[in-house]
Amino acid sequence: MRYAICFTPPMADPLSAVAASWLGRNVYSGEPTELPSVHGLSAADIAYHTAVPRRFGFHAVLMSPFRLHPEMSESQLLKALMHFAGAQTPFEIDRLEIARIGRCWGLMPQVPSTAMHLLAANVVQEFDAFRAPLSEDEIERSDPDRLTAPQFSNLHRWGDPHVMDEYRFHMMLTGPLANDALRQVEAPLRDLFEPYLAKALSIGSLALFVEQEAGAPLRVHSQHPLGKISTNARAERAKRANADPSVGSGAMRPLPLIVAALMASR
Repeated sequence: MRYAICFTPPMADPLSAVAASWLGRNVYSGEPTELPSVHGLSAADIAYHTAVPRRFGFHAVLMSPFRLHPEMSESQLLKALMHFAGAQTPFEIDRLEIARIGRCWGLMPQVPSTAMHLLAANVVQEFDAFRAPLSEDEIERSDPDRLTAPQFSNLHRWGDPHVMDEYRFHMMLTGPLANDALRQVEAPLRDLFEPYLAKALSIGSLALFVEQEAGAPLRVHSQHPLGKISTNARAERAKRANADPSVGSGAMRPLPLIVAALMASR
């Protein structure tokens, strides 16, 4: 089994729903989803172009998949992640956009987020003790001959070339595409996703992902809110109170008419 620490929007977030539809799999339930109907692409086209990210699910990696250190347990990892998340402050990424990531399409911030960069670096440092050392085969699969010097150093120190100064927040939507497919997919992707990208992306939790066995689809194991739970609860109550002044004000809501009538008849 391998674990990964990632960000993914809450299950009820509209962005999660459209991404699950596009990728053909819900990263929370692990169940297949119905592919969307988009102009310019058939269902077979979408399924083919999304095969790679479908297995990994809709998320942004903070700490890439790792085997648990022999001296660590899953319960220790969960406890540490809960405490770590509770000590972080929620924040927002101003806006995501459809962007080229090598030969793939995905979502990236229009402006790099310093807060996200720092959070990712802190996650890698904090949870490095939970990571088993890379095997020789795992190092070779990273194709070390093609890495830059900082990436090569990261691979051997942190188990991932793309951390620290090499980290870039991104959420993959396709696998590698040929030139004609890159052009073919761009407009349908923008039509489908851009209505969901108009507002800031709230970074309010971290998700622990699991890969049950080599090559198995990754899915959310647990989600951990950022910030103290009591603080989050107060913020949520305040938000509801603004929407409905009777909430949290000590005022009672009107009883349903039937219940009120029964009480009056006593």
